[in-house]
Amino acid sequence: MDIKIKTWLLDIIQSIDEINLFIGENKDFIAYKKDLKTKKAVERNLEIIGEAVSRILKAEPNFKLENAKNIIGTRNRIIHSYDNISDEVVWTIVHRELPDLKLQVEDLIERM
Repeated sequence: MDIKIKTWLLDIIQSIDEINLFIGENKDFIAYKKDLKTKKAVERNLEIIGEAVSRILKAEPNFKLENAKNIIGTRNRIIHSYDNISDEVVWTIVHRELPDLKLQVEDLIERM
């Protein structure tokens, strides 16, 4: 596998880890919703994840990554429709989708 793809996969892991660090163990949605810095930091890392996935697919269109189009779509929505970003949607992505994505990416890296 291309070294660039491995780098982008590592970027995804780093962004997920940073999101988890920003959210903390508390995982209190109300506190998250009131914390502008944390919300912006989480959104920025979701952008990075989406951009990394986009670059991977441009470099290797048949790369197998679950929900790749949805991940890129989330990135595009955050960047281009920033005024339509729902805290609830971001919170759901962080807690329901990112743990599985991290496991999948770690597995891909391990197999490289």
